[in-house]
Amino acid sequence: MRLYLVQHGEAKKEEEDPLRPLSERGREDIQEIAKYAKKLDIKANKIFHSGKLRAKQTAEIVAKKLNIEQVIEAEELAPNADPKVWEDRLSAMDEDIIVVGHLPHLSKLSGGLLCGDEEKEVVAFRMGGIVCLERNKDGRWSVEWMITPEIVF
Repeated sequence: MRLYLVQHGEAKKEEEDPLRPLSERGREDIQEIAKYAKKLDIKANKIFHSGKLRAKQTAEIVAKKLNIEQVIEAEELAPNADPKVWEDRLSAMDEDIIVVGHLPHLSKLSGGLLCGDEEKEVVAFRMGGIVCLERNKDGRWSVEWMITPEIVF
């Protein structure tokens, strides 16, 4: 199983717009990352997001570029949600999926999956970046690759 963790793109400041949609730069970054990711043969059929506008917009852009029809708002993907909930959900899944979320949740989730300690920051997430994790037959997770806007541009 492959799990693609995506940190939402850059959002507008709360003072500018309390809903915090993607900024113009955030949109551009996600479009370029998704365009690049299309070349990587991602086979996910579902994208889960937190429901926050910036994550939803990020998920929709990625879905459009990768021709993924199922964009699903999911519980427990908020910035301070308990990562154990998704660790448990993932243990019961075998299909490749994309999760669009926020820090610190994505950092804690990756720490829990990769080394059993959600307090260890094992991945340096970047806004608009994608981290590919793979679970082997023994149930262990490893980092396969990571792309960030800085790499693509």
